Amino acid sequence: MASATDQISGHVGEARAHDSAIKHVTGTARFVDDLPEPARTLQLYAYPAQRAHARMTRLDLARVRAAPGVSCVLTAHDIPGINDISPIHAHDDPLLCTGEVMFWGQPLFCVAAETAVEARAAAALAEIDYEDLPAILTIEDALAAKSFVLDDQRLRKGDAAAAIAAAPHRLSGRFRHGGQDHFYLEGQVSLAIPTEDGDVHIHCSTQHPTEVQMNVAQVLGRPANAVTVEVRRMGGGFGGKESQATQWAALAALVAVKTGRAAKFRLDRDDDMIMTGKRHDFIIDWQVGFNDHGVIQGIDFVHAARAGFSADLSGAIADRAMFHADNAYYLDHAHILSHRCRTHTVSNTAFRGFGGPQGMLGIEEVIDAIARHLGMDPLDVRQVNFYGRGTRNITPYHMVVEDSIISELVADLERSSDYRARRREIAQQNAANAYVKRGLALTPVKFGISFTTSFLNQAGALIHVYNDGSIHLNHGGTEMGQGLFQKVAQVVAEEFQVDLERIKISATHTGKVPNTSATAASSGSDMNGKAAQAAALTLKDRLIEFAARHFQVARSDVAFLPNRIRAGDQEISFDALVKLAYLDRVQLSATGFYKTPKIHYDRNTSTGRPFYYFAYGAAVSEVAIDTLTGEYRVTRVDILHDVGRSLNPAVDLGQIEGGFIQGMGWLTTEELWWDDQGRLRTHAPSTYKIPTMSDRPPDFRIKLQDFAENIEDSIHRSKAVGEPPLMLAISVFRALSDAIASIADHRHLPALDAPATPERVLASIDDLRARIA
Repeated sequence: MASATDQISGHVGEARAHDSAIKHVTGTARFVDDLPEPARTLQLYAYPAQRAHARMTRLDLARVRAAPGVSCVLTAHDIPGINDISPIHAHDDPLLCTGEVMFWGQPLFCVAAETAVEARAAAALAEIDYEDLPAILTIEDALAAKSFVLDDQRLRKGDAAAAIAAAPHRLSGRFRHGGQDHFYLEGQVSLAIPTEDGDVHIHCSTQHPTEVQMNVAQVLGRPANAVTVEVRRMGGGFGGKESQATQWAALAALVAVKTGRAAKFRLDRDDDMIMTGKRHDFIIDWQVGFNDHGVIQGIDFVHAARAGFSADLSGAIADRAMFHADNAYYLDHAHILSHRCRTHTVSNTAFRGFGGPQGMLGIEEVIDAIARHLGMDPLDVRQVNFYGRGTRNITPYHMVVEDSIISELVADLERSSDYRARRREIAQQNAANAYVKRGLALTPVKFGISFTTSFLNQAGALIHVYNDGSIHLNHGGTEMGQGLFQKVAQVVAEEFQVDLERIKISATHTGKVPNTSATAASSGSDMNGKAAQAAALTLKDRLIEFAARHFQVARSDVAFLPNRIRAGDQEISFDALVKLAYLDRVQLSATGFYKTPKIHYDRNTSTGRPFYYFAYGAAVSEVAIDTLTGEYRVTRVDILHDVGRSLNPAVDLGQIEGGFIQGMGWLTTEELWWDDQGRLRTHAPSTYKIPTMSDRPPDFRIKLQDFAENIEDSIHRSKAVGEPPLMLAISVFRALSDAIASIADHRHLPALDAPATPERVLASIDDLRARIA
């Protein structure tokens, strides 16, 4: 038994390795494709359309059905329920094409065969005729055709047009940035196992088990209780498995129910990249008015996001881009218009940051434009526009920012990174070197935490305490490598004051915790931690009541100590108390529930409080570019990030580093390219470059801020850390722009869109030299 001075192992705040870390690096972690397949499991393949927009005039599958190994072939006519898998039930996202092809790669039919090779070979025997229809492939095409998946939305605060007109200085511009493929290590995969009465159990790599459950039930024409979805872990998600895991799970379930055999759908990398959505690319038009000190007096943004062929989650994503168009800056007079553009390309979807990064890129471009125009350091322009405390604290959607620490955090990072001295040093080196130019940028992050769709801000948990004192934990969050399971287990260990090792982390399971929300919006630890804590507190209360009665002491005299309980002047081990409680017929199982407070938003007036709180951060990035080739290196990065009172510093540091690198990839190397026929040509590692170890900055310094905790009653006053770090990478993009700007003595804003590939950097250099010639 531990001594009175001991702490439990795995308490809240302890830096602990990810619960599956050893399994990950040794290859013993079991993902869906590693699960033993039931005998005679069928393998599935979906045949992709070979047009961007067309009408199928003939679909002859006779040879497909007769091919070796084929068990069944599904078309839209074989769906017993509703042929729709849209996450918002817009009925615009068919499981299988019904006749009108909406993007190159859209699944037309599904083949189930004994092997994946046989399924693919059989599908190639299909005889298909198309009648081509006009295709809208770009944002510009969609704007010209007024082609939108949803209605426009606006945010208004003050009179932006009048403020811009009255300002001493005015600028305008257009900025474009590309999308991003999720490139999770584990692709989309589902294993469906038929059970009794036409029911089905699905092992699925998804961030949203309940959504998969509900949509599969809809497709099958069955109630939700006929479908069970289980997720132990994913090999990455990043938003790509929030809504878009459903399609492959539904096809596997249809085959399983139809044939009575288990069915697996596993997309290979090329098919995954072609058939699944990306981060939304945007065009952002802006106008700004400002004074001689760089203070923004009025601003107008027009966002145009490529949604793809269906709505998917584009409404909420584009909304969040609007909500983050201010980033960390107070905008007294602002107008933001958002277009959600329909194109004949794959439907874009959630991606880490969920629109926030896109909105932030726009305002950071504006800040640099102001700095170049006034001849100021961009950091000075940023600092004079920061949100204040008690004043200058109302967002464009009329939410009061009550917790801003951005000024203090940036000042701290400015000092610790030697920003001013390095700025002077870089200026001297750039003056002495005609070919290699260095750049430096410090950019902030203010990121709202909560689902902007209010009803999603809820979570449930289930805890069993077995009569030997071991604990079984289940909740609605999913583990995609981010360490959620470990953090929630530490919360439960803290409440019971037992070592983390006695808590069994189990798979997410719709038959245990129902009606869960997606593990997304950086809210996994916040919501599931609170739900698990509530369940633990219920059980603690029962044990305290029993101990007080059993030992004949007051409830206030019962205390949970490390791995034991004190009742008056007696101590007993946790295990022994649980055994006694069981023998006394005390219920040792409890559910917990949590709903995020204070959340509300009125879409009609574009006002409210869509976020519970904000997470803050800042990064300084330094780069060096070769002006002859456009090639560059990120040489040093300093990060100071706000996670409140960390539940697990090791996990949080890993999330910050990983998020930054992923954001850097989006803004530098990860270029998606469709040809003029609407075919994605960058659909494999050979043509699509994600960051590698060699792209990691050789000097990479990360620190958790330690002067503030969450002012809201979050779980142990921690803050979310999944998405906010990605936007720290905006500093890399702005540093590249800074290096290019040095060619013209920082008097002009370079024309540089994202991703800033070496080709784009070189084109921007050439453009700037032509402008000053």
